[in-house]
Amino acid sequence: MSNSTDRKVSIGAYIALAAAIIFFSGLLQGKGALSVFDFNTLNGSFGTMANAVTESADGINVTTTTMRGAGGFGARDGFMFALTLVPTVMFAMGMIAVFEHYGALEAARKLLTPLLRPLASIPGSTGMALIASLQSTDAGSAMTRQLADDGELTKRETDIFAMFQFTAGATIVNAFSSGAVLYTLTNSAGESVVPTSIAFAVGIMFIFKFVGANLFKLYLNLTEGKAGKKAVETAIEGEKA
Repeated sequence: MSNSTDRKVSIGAYIALAAAIIFFSGLLQGKGALSVFDFNTLNGSFGTMANAVTESADGINVTTTTMRGAGGFGARDGFMFALTLVPTVMFAMGMIAVFEHYGALEAARKLLTPLLRPLASIPGSTGMALIASLQSTDAGSAMTRQLADDGELTKRETDIFAMFQFTAGATIVNAFSSGAVLYTLTNSAGESVVPTSIAFAVGIMFIFKFVGANLFKLYLNLTEGKAGKKAVETAIEGEKA
């Protein structure tokens, strides 16, 4: 990702940004043929591996386990877990390079900076990483690291954005997978006992992601003092320039 360019934001750039948002947001997941344009669908998942094979009277029973095996611990298991993240990170960075080529980053910076700067003191160039982090913590963190390495984010902005992602990480995926079962709870009469909807819960979590980012910004203001304030002013002036 280039640090700064003079490229004009064209209609194509806005189309690329819209495509990136749809691709990373999970909107098309489980939508039949359209799901081929969804990040998580294309990213896929590992299957199971045979851990042990035992014979019984009915035939062969295969005991399966995860890609990492069963009962692992220590540095070896940590390495295998980290290795499983590589395909997700590589795929995410590859797709971001494609979207950036068509101007999506410039469009995000122009459209989202007026929104994200007052809400969380981060530039609009974080827009795609923000959307990706709602579906995949791995993709979101990799894209944030790339933004920081390319000078799109200062250290302060990186810290604040990291707190935004850390709060309710992968909000959409976790809410609609692990959390969805909670919204099916009923009483003996078959009536729902959940006083709210899953959409409302996701909305609350999304709002509190901004709350977490601003609480951390307040912490930085208290600990960094005038130096932190000056850094923010310099960043804002650079965006205006």
